Amino acid sequence: MGCEVVVSGKLRGLRAKSMKFVDGLMIHSGEPKNLYVDTAVRHVLLRQGVLGIKVKIMLPLDPQGKCGPKVPLPDHVSIAEPKDSDAKLEHPYSTCEEKQEPQPLSA
Repeated sequence: MGCEVVVSGKLRGLRAKSMKFVDGLMIHSGEPKNLYVDTAVRHVLLRQGVLGIKVKIMLPLDPQGKCGPKVPLPDHVSIAEPKDSDAKLEHPYSTCEEKQEPQPLSA
């Protein structure tokens, strides 16, 4: 579905920088983030200093739950097939309530 890689530290030169590489769909908030996003952080010790690497991978939906979450995303819309139109009501009915006129107040 999507991937995000962030590399931060002394990449070139004396100043520390951060570079972000993003591709595909990535969710950043809510409970689905806990189910769908797999995160890893590693530190690399170099002569110049420490280089940090963060990787986030969004897992695809897996109905069996083996290599992804079973629960679909909350914005997923499934359209149901219409019911059989042959089953009609035998006696259609409707309710009609008559309005009562307000009674004048007597003093």
